[in-house]
Amino acid sequence: MSTPSTSTRTTPRETTTMPATRSPRRLRTLTAALALVLAGSLSSCSLVDGLGGDPEPVEAENPSAAATEAAYDSQFTRDGTFQSHVDIDGMDFVYTLWPTKSTPRTNEWYPKGNKFFSFTFQVYDLDRALRDPFRTKRKAYLGNIKVTSRTITSDGSPTQRPYKLNAEASRVTFDPEAVTHPVHGMLITSPKGSFEIRNQKIGPMSDDTRGLELTFVAEVHFETAPGSGRFVAKKVKQTVPIAIFESETPTQVAEIPINAN
Repeated sequence: MSTPSTSTRTTPRETTTMPATRSPRRLRTLTAALALVLAGSLSSCSLVDGLGGDPEPVEAENPSAAATEAAYDSQFTRDGTFQSHVDIDGMDFVYTLWPTKSTPRTNEWYPKGNKFFSFTFQVYDLDRALRDPFRTKRKAYLGNIKVTSRTITSDGSPTQRPYKLNAEASRVTFDPEAVTHPVHGMLITSPKGSFEIRNQKIGPMSDDTRGLELTFVAEVHFETAPGSGRFVAKKVKQTVPIAIFESETPTQVAEIPINAN
């Protein structure tokens, strides 16, 4: 993550023998702190699994009230962009998301109406300098890219899934002539390769929606050494929380040129 989201220990001190009580104000403070901790876990759950490993994690159909509050602490919503860095054996896999020009103001993403975003997925070989010759870097390839979604609601409405993607990356990336491997997919090693998909539509949601989670799963293969022809298979996962704001007004969608991003 551009600020990869990722805890403090206190030493007990002697106190008077007066009975300890917690005021309502302190309880509210503790509740808020717990919500912030949960928010951090939502935006930092970058997991790495081998292909063909454990099944996808089971998601609760009705997230808790604490999760609803935590959804507001969204890097994507606050900064207008989201970026995460997942290091695997010195290979830095980078997800980058941003709202498109058709719905650029994330504080105006409401339940009603469509919302649009774009994202890229790329990898850097950290064993080499950025400007080292490309032939000295380990090649990584992206096969399937999958994105799922689920809503977080305040009044218990059923979970909705307003966005999904499940495709062979080379068939949907912005570059129609991406460099590909005959078995492992399209090249994503910087600076020659990158997966990019634009203007993805998130559909309308129930009126009590206060947050949305997008979960990305990229199936990748990368070389064990430059030019070795030997590959390691991994799944690179990332969950991105997005705040949705209460409003009776639909999200306003602007018309943009076909090549706008």
